[in-house]
Amino acid sequence: MRVGVLGGGLQGCCAALALAERGAEITLFDKNDALLSRAAVANEGKIHLGYMYAGDPTLSTAKIMMAGALSFAPFLERYLGQPVHSFSVSVPATYVVHRDSQQSAEDVFAYLRTVHALINEAAEGRNQAYFGRNLQAALRRWSAAEKESEFDPAIALAAFSTPEIAINPSALAQSLQECIASHPLIEVRCSRTIVGAEQERTKILVLSNGKDGPSQDRFDHVVNALWDGRLALNEALGFRANRPWLHRLKYGVSFRLPRDVRPPPSATFVLGAFGEVVTYGDGLIYLTWYPECLQAICTDVTPPDWTTYPAEPLRSRILVGTFRALSAIVPSLRDLNIEGLPEACVKGGAIVAWGKTDIYDPASELHRRFEIGVTSEGQFHSVDPGKLTMAPYFAEICAARISPAD
Repeated sequence: MRVGVLGGGLQGCCAALALAERGAEITLFDKNDALLSRAAVANEGKIHLGYMYAGDPTLSTAKIMMAGALSFAPFLERYLGQPVHSFSVSVPATYVVHRDSQQSAEDVFAYLRTVHALINEAAEGRNQAYFGRNLQAALRRWSAAEKESEFDPAIALAAFSTPEIAINPSALAQSLQECIASHPLIEVRCSRTIVGAEQERTKILVLSNGKDGPSQDRFDHVVNALWDGRLALNEALGFRANRPWLHRLKYGVSFRLPRDVRPPPSATFVLGAFGEVVTYGDGLIYLTWYPECLQAICTDVTPPDWTTYPAEPLRSRILVGTFRALSAIVPSLRDLNIEGLPEACVKGGAIVAWGKTDIYDPASELHRRFEIGVTSEGQFHSVDPGKLTMAPYFAEICAARISPAD
């Protein structure tokens, strides 16, 4: 069985590995010069357990995120052959309630505790599934003295310790690239843009274009794991979205912390259009602040080909603005010389989600991310992962539909 996997981001790479494990011959297409080189490495790599989504009172988003999170490390162990402790991950996140939060500190804490109880129910019998972390310890509210030692108390109303971590996306990308390159059943075709697809009688015809000209390939099944081009290809095959969507261009800042500087805490600021600090164990730091890092919104079925690395003066404006905003909350960032930081980098990509208003709106659909997953119609399978967290989980679902276990 030949399967065409369209899109060489995290979702496409996970789907390719899961299908090849079942004996399918995979052709993996990507428009970039290398797999996992754009949106997949342009974020913080948060493996969401559901704590972020207090804006969804149904808990549906939290429940699907924790299912994805508990599947993430086991998928990597199985397909990459690496023990869980070998992955580069962050310090666990502290959830900090901002003074302009859309919900009160007490409401956020009540939500966090409810989600934490659901996580422990979901993890029963597989307590080491979340990167070997202990998920059973109760969430802890920081004392006023603790909070004031790390955050500006005039802005940070409350802080809560959680076990939630992020995985270093660049290190993850490198491991996946090496695994796929050595897999005998996966053929990689980079620098090829998918320009269309057609359903034939028994096959799906995929049309692509690249440096060596156009090509046509026929497959028994096709997995649409494109990121910013997924909706357009769905439409080409007659699957038109019946709801509004947004493509958002969002950047983040990463750098290597100087050896003599105390690392900031990993912190996620809620609930609203704020940001986060992610501190990895190897000294890498990731920062994002939504009002500074969000640079464009598009409602077209295909967004512009936004650049991963912004040029000057935009790069410096994002760098300075992000540091200024987060330094006002996190005092340990104030002493850094942003012009001299090792490996300072501003990078970003498209975020695709259902909704017609931004997260500044408490009623926005962007606060609810549970209407995602694998949509199959015959031999065509479109995957909307919603978040990086969900890619391995949906890869297994997609592979099981195409090649069910005996």
